[in-house]
Amino acid sequence: MLRTALLFGLGLSLFASGCTGKHMKRLSDAEFDHFYALRPYMDEDSRKEYLKLKTEEERNAYLKAAGHWDRFYQYDQATRDEIVAGGVEPGWTKDKVLMAWGAPYDKQKLTGRPATRSERLVYRFEKHEDGTIVVWESNSKTEYKAIKLFQKDVILDDDVVSEITQRDRWE
Repeated sequence: MLRTALLFGLGLSLFASGCTGKHMKRLSDAEFDHFYALRPYMDEDSRKEYLKLKTEEERNAYLKAAGHWDRFYQYDQATRDEIVAGGVEPGWTKDKVLMAWGAPYDKQKLTGRPATRSERLVYRFEKHEDGTIVVWESNSKTEYKAIKLFQKDVILDDDVVSEITQRDRWE
Protein backbone atom coordinates (compact mmCIF):
# COMPACT_ATOMS: atom_id res chain seq x y z
CA MET A 1 0.00 0.00 0.00
CA LEU A 2 2.79 2.46 0.92
CA ARG A 3 4.73 1.52 -2.23
CA THR A 4 1.60 2.11 -4.31
CA ALA A 5 1.01 5.54 -2.74
CA LEU A 6 4.66 6.51 -3.13
CA LEU A 7 4.77 5.17 -6.68
CA PHE A 8 1.63 7.10 -7.51
CA GLY A 9 2.92 10.37 -6.01
CA LEU A 10 6.45 10.01 -7.35
CA GLY A 11 5.23 8.81 -10.73
CA LEU A 12 3.01 11.86 -11.12
CA SER A 13 5.81 14.26 -10.24
CA LEU A 14 8.22 12.52 -12.64
CA PHE A 15 5.54 12.34 -15.33
CA ALA A 16 5.09 16.11 -15.04
CA SER A 17 8.83 16.54 -15.51
CA GLY A 18 8.97 14.32 -18.61
CA CYS A 19 9.51 10.77 -17.29
CA THR A 20 6.82 8.23 -18.02
CA GLY A 21 5.32 5.62 -15.73
CA LYS A 22 6.78 2.82 -17.86
CA HIS A 23 10.25 3.63 -16.51
CA MET A 24 9.01 3.38 -12.91
CA LYS A 25 7.11 0.13 -13.47
CA ARG A 26 10.22 -1.78 -14.46
CA LEU A 27 11.91 -1.15 -11.10
CA SER A 28 11.88 -4.06 -8.67
CA ASP A 29 10.61 -3.37 -5.14
CA ALA A 30 14.21 -3.09 -3.87
CA GLU A 31 15.17 -0.75 -6.70
CA PHE A 32 12.13 1.43 -6.12
CA ASP A 33 12.95 1.61 -2.40
CA HIS A 34 16.52 2.79 -2.90
CA PHE A 35 15.57 5.11 -5.78
CA TYR A 36 12.85 6.74 -3.67
CA ALA A 37 15.25 7.08 -0.72
CA LEU A 38 18.05 8.52 -2.84
CA ARG A 39 16.00 10.92 -4.97
CA PRO A 40 16.70 13.95 -2.69
CA TYR A 41 20.39 13.60 -3.58
CA MET A 42 19.79 13.46 -7.34
CA ASP A 43 18.84 16.33 -9.61
CA GLU A 44 16.07 15.95 -12.19
CA ASP A 45 18.47 15.06 -15.01
CA SER A 46 20.13 12.35 -12.88
CA ARG A 47 16.74 10.84 -12.02
CA LYS A 48 15.75 10.74 -15.68
CA GLU A 49 19.10 9.23 -16.69
CA TYR A 50 18.80 6.57 -13.97
CA LEU A 51 15.26 5.63 -15.01
CA LYS A 52 16.18 5.32 -18.68
CA LEU A 53 18.80 2.64 -17.99
CA LYS A 54 17.60 -0.76 -19.21
CA THR A 55 18.76 -3.24 -16.55
CA GLU A 56 18.91 -3.38 -12.78
CA GLU A 57 22.68 -3.95 -12.99
CA GLU A 58 23.12 -0.75 -15.04
CA ARG A 59 20.95 1.24 -12.64
CA ASN A 60 22.80 -0.07 -9.57
CA ALA A 61 26.16 0.68 -11.22
CA TYR A 62 24.94 4.21 -11.96
CA LEU A 63 24.09 4.80 -8.27
CA LYS A 64 27.45 3.41 -7.18
CA ALA A 65 29.39 5.54 -9.67
CA ALA A 66 27.48 8.67 -8.58
CA GLY A 67 28.35 7.96 -4.93
CA HIS A 68 24.72 7.48 -3.87
CA TRP A 69 24.63 3.72 -3.24
CA ASP A 70 26.39 3.72 0.14
CA ARG A 71 24.23 6.55 1.45
CA PHE A 72 21.30 4.08 1.64
CA TYR A 73 23.11 0.76 1.95
CA GLN A 74 25.31 1.88 4.84
CA TYR A 75 22.31 0.96 7.01
CA ASP A 76 21.26 -2.54 7.98
CA GLN A 77 18.07 -4.04 6.50
CA ALA A 78 15.91 -3.13 9.52
CA THR A 79 16.95 0.53 9.32
CA ARG A 80 16.41 0.62 5.55
CA ASP A 81 12.92 -0.81 6.11
CA GLU A 82 12.21 1.98 8.65
CA ILE A 83 13.35 4.60 6.13
CA VAL A 84 11.16 3.14 3.38
CA ALA A 85 8.17 2.97 5.76
CA GLY A 86 8.61 6.70 6.45
CA GLY A 87 8.02 6.54 10.19
CA VAL A 88 10.38 9.37 11.15
CA GLU A 89 11.04 9.46 14.91
CA PRO A 90 13.14 11.49 17.35
CA GLY A 91 16.71 10.20 17.26
CA TRP A 92 16.78 9.84 13.47
CA THR A 93 19.57 11.58 11.57
CA LYS A 94 18.88 14.29 9.02
CA ASP A 95 20.06 11.92 6.29
CA LYS A 96 17.43 9.33 7.25
CA VAL A 97 14.69 11.98 7.33
CA LEU A 98 15.63 13.18 3.84
CA MET A 99 15.61 9.61 2.53
CA ALA A 100 12.22 8.89 4.12
CA TRP A 101 10.35 12.10 3.27
CA GLY A 102 12.49 13.79 0.62
CA ALA A 103 13.45 17.44 0.52
CA PRO A 104 11.43 19.59 2.93
CA TYR A 105 8.92 22.19 1.78
CA ASP A 106 10.83 24.76 3.84
CA LYS A 107 13.73 24.90 6.26
CA GLN A 108 14.83 27.49 8.78
CA LYS A 109 17.86 27.90 11.00
CA LEU A 110 17.00 28.11 14.69
CA THR A 111 18.79 29.95 17.46
CA GLY A 112 18.64 29.69 21.22
CA ARG A 113 18.58 25.90 21.31
CA PRO A 114 20.95 23.69 23.31
CA ALA A 115 22.90 22.62 20.22
CA THR A 116 25.71 23.89 18.03
CA ARG A 117 23.44 23.85 14.96
CA SER A 118 19.65 23.67 14.91
CA GLU A 119 17.12 23.82 12.10
CA ARG A 120 13.44 23.24 11.43
CA LEU A 121 12.41 21.18 8.41
CA VAL A 122 8.81 21.76 7.34
CA TYR A 123 6.98 18.95 5.52
CA ARG A 124 3.51 19.14 4.04
CA PHE A 125 1.34 16.05 3.69
CA GLU A 126 -1.83 15.06 1.88
CA LYS A 127 -4.22 12.46 3.27
CA HIS A 128 -6.46 10.86 0.67
CA GLU A 129 -9.86 9.22 0.94
CA ASP A 130 -8.39 5.71 0.79
CA GLY A 131 -6.23 6.47 3.85
CA THR A 132 -2.94 6.91 2.01
CA ILE A 133 -0.69 9.71 3.17
CA VAL A 134 1.63 11.29 0.64
CA VAL A 135 4.39 13.80 1.22
CA TRP A 136 3.28 16.87 -0.69
CA GLU A 137 5.60 18.09 -3.42
CA SER A 138 5.55 21.34 -5.35
CA ASN A 139 3.22 21.13 -8.36
CA SER A 140 1.33 18.25 -6.76
CA LYS A 141 -1.19 16.68 -9.10
CA THR A 142 -3.06 15.04 -6.21
CA GLU A 143 -3.59 17.90 -3.75
CA TYR A 144 -7.13 18.50 -5.02
CA LYS A 145 -8.06 14.92 -4.01
CA ALA A 146 -6.79 15.27 -0.44
CA ILE A 147 -9.37 15.07 2.33
CA LYS A 148 -6.88 16.55 4.76
CA LEU A 149 -3.74 18.66 4.42
CA PHE A 150 -1.39 18.78 7.39
CA GLN A 151 2.16 19.72 8.23
CA LYS A 152 4.95 18.26 10.34
CA ASP A 153 7.76 20.41 11.69
CA VAL A 154 10.94 18.44 12.37
CA ILE A 155 13.44 20.08 14.71
CA LEU A 156 17.03 18.94 14.20
CA ASP A 157 19.71 19.63 16.79
CA ASP A 158 23.17 18.83 15.42
CA ASP A 159 21.56 16.87 12.55
CA VAL A 160 19.51 14.60 14.84
CA VAL A 161 15.71 14.80 15.20
CA SER A 162 14.87 16.13 18.64
CA GLU A 163 11.21 17.07 18.12
CA ILE A 164 8.39 16.46 15.66
CA THR A 165 5.27 18.62 15.81
CA GLN A 166 2.18 17.99 13.73
CA ARG A 167 -0.01 20.91 12.70
CA ASP A 168 -3.57 20.38 11.45
CA ARG A 169 -3.09 22.89 8.67
CA TRP A 170 -0.34 24.25 6.47
CA GLU A 171 1.42 27.37 7.70
